[in-house]
Amino acid sequence: MIKTIKKYWDEKPLLLILIAAAFFRLLAAVFSKGYGMHDDHFLVIEIAQSWVDRCYENWLPFDGSSITYPSGHSLFYPGLHFLLFRLLEHWNVLDPQVKMLYVRLLHALFSLLTVYYAYRIAGFYSGVKVARSVGIILALLWFMPMLSVRNLVEVVCVPFLLIPTWFIVKNKKTELFSLYFFAGLIAGIAFSIRFQSSLFITGMGLVLLFEKRWKAIFAFATGVVITVGLIQGLTDFIIWKRPLAEFMEYVHFNATHPNDFVTHGWETYPLLISCIILPPIGLFFWFGYFRNWRKQLILFLPSFLFFIFHSSFPNKQERFIFPFIPFFILLGSIGWSEFVSSSAFWNKRRTLLKACWIFFWALNTAPLLVISVAYSKRNRVESMTYLSHKTVRTLLIDDSNNESIIMPPLFYMRKFQSNAWGIIPVTKNHDAKAAYTDVMSLDKTKFPNYVIFWSAENIDSRVDSLKKYFPSLKPEAVIEPGLVDKIVHFLNPVNDNQTTYIYSIDAKDYEKK
Repeated sequence: MIKTIKKYWDEKPLLLILIAAAFFRLLAAVFSKGYGMHDDHFLVIEIAQSWVDRCYENWLPFDGSSITYPSGHSLFYPGLHFLLFRLLEHWNVLDPQVKMLYVRLLHALFSLLTVYYAYRIAGFYSGVKVARSVGIILALLWFMPMLSVRNLVEVVCVPFLLIPTWFIVKNKKTELFSLYFFAGLIAGIAFSIRFQSSLFITGMGLVLLFEKRWKAIFAFATGVVITVGLIQGLTDFIIWKRPLAEFMEYVHFNATHPNDFVTHGWETYPLLISCIILPPIGLFFWFGYFRNWRKQLILFLPSFLFFIFHSSFPNKQERFIFPFIPFFILLGSIGWSEFVSSSAFWNKRRTLLKACWIFFWALNTAPLLVISVAYSKRNRVESMTYLSHKTVRTLLIDDSNNESIIMPPLFYMRKFQSNAWGIIPVTKNHDAKAAYTDVMSLDKTKFPNYVIFWSAENIDSRVDSLKKYFPSLKPEAVIEPGLVDKIVHFLNPVNDNQTTYIYSIDAKDYEKK
């Protein structure tokens, strides 16, 4: 077995790398259920399924919806999921978990393009040895398989940035108009998935400009304009009566609300990248990334513009920087490898360098095996799955430790809010008495029959508080978070992935009301 692997590593490294990448992504697709962050579920899956169910209160001004202006989100990526869910339901695939298995499998397959094109680019510049290093890191870096099957636009846009980069790189000698045009078409898709991809696209255009490749600039720009015009311009014109309405709203919102979310200093992303691309290799790659910036300007300038913008912008979330990481690994590997080959220090200390790589892969293995099969947000997803088998009229959600409730992933409940039912929150700002008042204003056919308590904190006093108004309150289920959710919460309590309690309310509570 080891001899066979070594043979393939020497003779067919790309095939072996893709098999390794596919294996761990398949594990993640099957076992890593749930969602990683708010946006990969609520800005994609919930939206798409709500459209399938003709509930257009989210983003679209259809069927009497109160929406009268764009939300600042591209409709393209959720729209693809809308088409997929429509197709699955046509095939009578209705179970949300099965739908999401299809979604994860498709993303797992698609993500192999990142590994493939990064390998090709590295091989073009530095040969097979560096290409193998880049490929295997992108295939097996501890968080890559799990994130590759998530619905994060920051991840999904990456192949659409690497593919045009590859065509620009390989086309430098032949200067074929068609290849630059195709590169522009693909880059336009990246923009339509993640608006910040415009920074990469701008960087690509600037490189062609600096190199005075006039035909290339025209072909590339034409391709970008056509794709963006068809996907963003035409769609927004049909819906909002003006082209690029969603993009302009996105720019306006971020320009006027830069400090409304998670804010940190400029050093956040350099530190984050140095840590997640495990030491000491992450530090080596920083050296390599800046060492070769002139020689591989097409890798450096687009990614550096993206990096500088996000490091300067106040709102910083981990996922924002992800499109930069494959380019960082690419250029960092190329630059570091060239430095090592000419460094007297490292040529005399090959054993030390080998030990650094062994330490890196040893440190990478444990989280790779755990994260790749982690069920993220398990308590929230399984709570909705449990209620999907019940007849829910109106749902009380108690999150009274906080000022607002954690949003429930209604996709898994198979029942979006409508005139037939709804959600009544219990929070610090809207206590049990206020919630009871809301209940009593409802039609009796809509009185709540289930309560969800997010987290175990103060659970007894919270239950007692609601029992004053709903004395029949009875425990039905306790749903624990997944292992990784527990670890993440322990490390940072801000990540509120805690035990969920489901209680029922008997109809007799309403008989005298």
